[in-house]
Amino acid sequence: MKTYSARPSDIEREWHIIDASDKTLGRLSTRIARLLMGKHKPMFTPSQDTGDFVVVINAEKVHVTGNKASQKLYYRHSGYPGGFKSVTLEKTMQNHPTRVIEHAVKGMLPHTRLGARMRKRLRVYAGEKHPHLAQTKDNTEKEAK
Repeated sequence: MKTYSARPSDIEREWHIIDASDKTLGRLSTRIARLLMGKHKPMFTPSQDTGDFVVVINAEKVHVTGNKASQKLYYRHSGYPGGFKSVTLEKTMQNHPTRVIEHAVKGMLPHTRLGARMRKRLRVYAGEKHPHLAQTKDNTEKEAK
């Protein structure tokens, strides 16, 4: 028996809406990463981009357990001496709630060109409204479970 390998012409992409209200950040991120990679499909091939589009709404209502809100830090560096900065999760949620989910999902995807293509199919919105109603009409009921 031969090993199945998906071809680009075989890939059919769906749109999934995920409501992040009262969901734990890590568990939500793993679910999103699986959909973006296409691991939920029987035709999953690690070397091909078989994943779907994911729209996350209510990103501002996601929560974390324990003291992570005040203790978890996001780091960046400008490249200049003394340019090391850190921001807490709590402050990031106030200023840019979508970045928290994007950052968590980014760490769970491959760190290659393939992972960069997967990340482009993730859309995160802080509130209820999103401009993808036409694409996601069919899948709204399926993701409610």
